[in-house]
Amino acid sequence: MPHHAIPDRSCGTCTLCCRLPDIDELSKPANAWCIHCVDGMGCKIYQSRPQTCRDFLCLWITDAQLGPEWEPTKAHMMVYTQGPQMTVLVDPAYPDVWKQEPYRTQLSRRALEMALHGGYIIVFVGDTVFKIEPST
Repeated sequence: MPHHAIPDRSCGTCTLCCRLPDIDELSKPANAWCIHCVDGMGCKIYQSRPQTCRDFLCLWITDAQLGPEWEPTKAHMMVYTQGPQMTVLVDPAYPDVWKQEPYRTQLSRRALEMALHGGYIIVFVGDTVFKIEPST
């Protein structure tokens, strides 16, 4: 199912999706800058970027349940879904941000909602992986 941007939400100067995830088409490893990214400005090859980049919208852009505190440049995290999994990529410069409020409580609640439908939440901090346990 395609995701659409919520009105009044945009990437702005955020470039976390150019740094945090791995992008196979560009041979870009996780937590490394894409060679085509200009920090705070965006993609130098925007018009010819790979389809993966064209199709990607982080969850903050598409999910109204994520409030303004989840805007990636404020949260220092980027969130997206893949099938039943919600993935949280944490900026390694802020490794514990996902454990702080309001994120900790919101992630636990969301994990509970997702678990009811077979879903789960995984957090990546550099090479370390955590699974969020559901709680009320």
